Amino acid sequence: MVDIHDKSITHRKATASGTIRFSNNVAASLIEQDSNKKGDVLGVSRISGIMAVKNTSQLIPLCHPISITKIKVTLELDSINNSVTSQCTVECDGKTGVEMEALTGCTVSLLTVYDMCKAVDKDMIISEVQVTEKTGGKADYISRKS
Repeated sequence: MVDIHDKSITHRKATASGTIRFSNNVAASLIEQDSNKKGDVLGVSRISGIMAVKNTSQLIPLCHPISITKIKVTLELDSINNSVTSQCTVECDGKTGVEMEALTGCTVSLLTVYDMCKAVDKDMIISEVQVTEKTGGKADYISRKS
């Protein structure tokens, strides 16, 4: 792991987003009608993203365990384009950034959508997972692609 003992404690924030696209309108319709056999797809996926953020340092071998002060995971259904977009924002006051935590939360929430919808769609595609914004530390960052 990288030595961070000389770094200053600053407020750090990162946001990641990504999308899962369905190959047909069945999954989106079930989500919209809250009639998926496994339950509330967006609600369960939101909670899974939050849980993933809290466990990032156990999943990514060289990530520092950090004291997170805020997690916000939102999932939005786009029934016209048969997709769900996830956005995960993580904040802390610490010596290292929270980009990996935001990416992990976003990705796991999308994986949960996949798991809950795979009975009706085997051809879903998770894509465009990226850090869209980061503040704190050496330099701030805003993606030009978001």
